[in-house]
Amino acid sequence: MTDKITTHQAEDDARNESILIWVNGALKPRAEAVVSVYDSGFLLGDGVWEGLRLYDGRWAFLDDHLDRLFEAAKAIDLDIGMDRAGVVAALEDVRQANGMETDAHARLMVTRGTKIRPFQHPSLSRSGPTMVIIAEHSQPKLPRPVRLATVPQIRGLPMSQDPKLNSHSKLNCVLAAVQAEKAGADEALMLDAHGFVNTTNACNFFIVRKGEVWTSTGDYCMNGITRQKVIDVCRADGIPMFEKNFSLVETYGADEAFLTGTFGAQTPVGEIDGRVIGAGDLGPVTERIRALYKDLIARDVA
Repeated sequence: MTDKITTHQAEDDARNESILIWVNGALKPRAEAVVSVYDSGFLLGDGVWEGLRLYDGRWAFLDDHLDRLFEAAKAIDLDIGMDRAGVVAALEDVRQANGMETDAHARLMVTRGTKIRPFQHPSLSRSGPTMVIIAEHSQPKLPRPVRLATVPQIRGLPMSQDPKLNSHSKLNCVLAAVQAEKAGADEALMLDAHGFVNTTNACNFFIVRKGEVWTSTGDYCMNGITRQKVIDVCRADGIPMFEKNFSLVETYGADEAFLTGTFGAQTPVGEIDGRVIGAGDLGPVTERIRALYKDLIARDVA
């Protein structure tokens, strides 16, 4: 298969060649936006991140993203070096410097900083933290529903690496994506530690069966903000919504399937492990949820 896509596929935008990137308080051109080879994020994946989407000059669900960022930083004992207002100001600096109003996506990354020697102990990080914000003009572009392949990599137990953390250490998900690509799919469908369907390497996962919307229990998946918003809008609009364990057998027999994420919102899934899901296209329940989510964003950024 030669027409592979990803859930973060976007329209080409020439403006991204000249964006300014926020690096530790300074706005720098792409070619000059660099961090040290001794940075703990580069050496060890020691850091946390957030992805944010810009609508009408506002970062959608900003408070939720800040809550998650500061909670994750506290969990790994990382001092971000600024308060919430400081992070908001940095995001606004990036937005204004790049003339962005809508259809933009930001990745905010914080690492433990620069080490004095290239080893793992956190005490070796003597300067920092390092914070980088990359904001790009991006309009999602998916020519068709995505194809998934179930992979052997799982979303593990929280005592190893809690999957709820948006950590820089993403090798498990990268390997899952490699495995899916080898199978001719676009993204990887990952199971949990008990063999139940969980999430993909990049997004949260939902199915629709007989008018009901199902997603995983949340015990082993990313703490997705879009995931929670979809759960909320379904329940508010009277769509039966369940967080539960379910199997691949139930998944293959679903009427619809879709992914959720800050970048793509709700992305339809057309095929899983060679089985066509429903009609293989955007289904009516997913389309209804898209409309509800769009209305929610409009209210949030108003």
